Amino acid sequence: MAAPLNVSVVAADQEIWSGEASMVIAKTVEGEIGILAGHEPLLAILAAGEVRVNTTSGERLVARADDGFLSVENDTVTIVARDAELIK
Repeated sequence: MAAPLNVSVVAADQEIWSGEASMVIAKTVEGEIGILAGHEPLLAILAAGEVRVNTTSGERLVARADDGFLSVENDTVTIVARDAELIK
């Protein structure tokens, strides 16, 4: 099994969620993207919409994120948004 992703979802004023995940799906200005372990480094501008996280424990989290970016490097995914909140 591949090493898990270390994921952080951060709003301007607080951390929304952080933990280990098997997959992250986010909406960028260029379209939806899925991130798995071993993904190439990436920096993308988020489009308003959902960020979906499948945790290593099998839980599925959904956050709304607006005006921000997504960064991927060395199995670390950081999502920074001006406004973000967990919705599921």
